[in-house]
Amino acid sequence: QVQLVESGGGLVQAGGSLRLSCAASGSIFSMNTMGWYRQAPGKQREYVAIITSGGSTSLADSVKGRFAISRDNRKNTVYLQMNSLNPEDTAVYYCYAFLRVAATSTLREYWGQGTQVTVSS
Repeated sequence: QVQLVESGGGLVQAGGSLRLSCAASGSIFSMNTMGWYRQAPGKQREYVAIITSGGSTSLADSVKGRFAISRDNRKNTVYLQMNSLNPEDTAVYYCYAFLRVAATSTLREYWGQGTQVTVSS
């Protein structure tokens, strides 16, 4: 069974930084694309960042220049470095990953349980 577990969320003042981590564990054959979404209270879940297995990245316009996504393939872990945080970044942050559990299996999408990020003004 595959699990994605996020960590690193918390309360921070505006202008501060946080680093989120998301580690995938279980029966994993190979990891593909990984990324982050977030959901603020009363809003729909929105895309934040994505990173391919080769390391290519893409970020939402709202976080470009402030956030960075990276991954450690040896650890099956994806990171989200968040700088210059503002109250509009307050949300539950969810990581996801496309992966295979066996050489012959299809790619499947897995999600973490979410970690709360709160930015105070």
